[in-house]
Amino acid sequence: MTGRLVAVVGPSGVGKDSVIAGMIARDPGLAWVRRVITRPPSDSEPFESVTREEFARRKRANAFVLDWRAHGLDYAIPGTTVEEVERGATRIANLSRSRLVAAADAFPRLTVLNITAPPEVLADRLAARGRETAEEIAARLAHRAPLPEGLDIIEIDNGGTLDQAVTDALDALSPVRS
Repeated sequence: MTGRLVAVVGPSGVGKDSVIAGMIARDPGLAWVRRVITRPPSDSEPFESVTREEFARRKRANAFVLDWRAHGLDYAIPGTTVEEVERGATRIANLSRSRLVAAADAFPRLTVLNITAPPEVLADRLAARGRETAEEIAARLAHRAPLPEGLDIIEIDNGGTLDQAVTDALDALSPVRS
C-alpha cells in the first residue's frame, strides 16, 4: 500500500472538520474520505447521507471497510477508500477513536491526527452550536477515551487560531505526505 489514511480524532467541538477542510484547501494532494452517515446533509464536510435501512443494506453487502455508531448515528468509511490508498492517494477521515485499531489493520500506513483544545474552548464551541444543554456538554467533556498504543499519533492544538492548527497539521504531516 503506497498511500496513506490520515485519521483525524478529537473531542466534539475541537474543530476536526474545520482543520481537515483547511488542510485540503492548502494541499491539493489531500482529499476527504466521503463518509456514509445516517444524518441529513450539511455543509460541514462532504459525506453521503443515507437512511438507516440503506446503511444496513450496504453493511450487509460489505461495502464498508470501517463502520461505527456514535451519538445515535451510523458512520462508515467506504471500501473504495482502500483502493484509493493502494493507488497512492492520501485520504483524510474524521474517525472514531474506537475504530483506530481496525483502521490500522485496514490501512498499514495510518497516521492519526489527534486534535486537542483546552476544555474551556471546547465548552464555548459546543455551547455556540446550540445543539446541547449545559449538562450534555459537561458530559461530553468528561468523556475522554484514551488513544490506542502503538499507532503513529500526532497531536495538534486547535485552541488558538484555525490557521495555526492547519499549519501545524500540514507541517507535522510533511515528512509522511506522498
